[in-house]
Amino acid sequence: MAPRQKTLIAVWLATLLALSAAASPRQQPAPSPGQQVRRIISLVPAVTEMLFAIGAGPRVVAVSSYDTYPPEVKGLPGVGALLDPNVERILSLKPDLVIVYGSQTDLMKQLDRAGIAAFNYRHGGLSAIADTIRRLGQRTGDAAEADAVAARIDRGLDEIRAKVKDTPRPRTLLVFGRERFALRGIYASGGVGFLHDMLETAGGTNVFAEVKMEAVQATTEQILAMRPDVVLEVRAANSAFPTGEREQELTTWKALGSVPAVRNNRVLFLFDDRIVIPGPRVVQGTEALARALHPDAFK
Repeated sequence: MAPRQKTLIAVWLATLLALSAAASPRQQPAPSPGQQVRRIISLVPAVTEMLFAIGAGPRVVAVSSYDTYPPEVKGLPGVGALLDPNVERILSLKPDLVIVYGSQTDLMKQLDRAGIAAFNYRHGGLSAIADTIRRLGQRTGDAAEADAVAARIDRGLDEIRAKVKDTPRPRTLLVFGRERFALRGIYASGGVGFLHDMLETAGGTNVFAEVKMEAVQATTEQILAMRPDVVLEVRAANSAFPTGEREQELTTWKALGSVPAVRNNRVLFLFDDRIVIPGPRVVQGTEALARALHPDAFK
């Protein structure tokens, strides 16, 4: 596994664990109607995308180390991320709103002492994406555009559900992390969270639906027992296999030749940020899953 992929998975898992355990911080007061914040820093890539989607992008003055979308963020200063926020740099940029993970309680205390408001982001299910967009718009003074974006997401997801509602629902193992060329360190979606909800919306049945966790460290014994019809590996776009490695990775799965997904050549790789980042492009990400599971429904 490449060092950057290891880092991304570590951040992903740390986020899931930390957010599930974090206590609710003191909430900052909402702005007056029509009031807009002027200088925003986002430490959360999903929320950065939301800010640009609702029209607040020109007021974003810095982003996290992991922000890559939209293209405008590439010219903005980086101020660390979940595990390593650069507090000194954040304060020097004089923001009036900082987007933080719910687990960053130390950072929130420092911002509070400096008189800087924080917008507290927490992972949730698929419905939480539109809810967060609406809440963000209220906080930044962009409520009308945020409501419109959220409504488009709700409509788009309903359209996908309608397309796949009469199709068989294959039992699917949704993998988002694994050691390179090995069936070790396998992390799969459990039965809660946005990945699980996206899979269900796309017309699949999560083989770990009964495990009420966002992430399951799956063993080969468990996978053999679950007998998935489809294995879907999803990763960020910049984690795509170098030339020639796709066949090697498919060969890796052949060690589980009795699993229907392997036997029937339904081990699929999707490198798409829209799947793994729970932001405003979630409809396109969910459709990518649906097309992989039910290509005939989209002809």
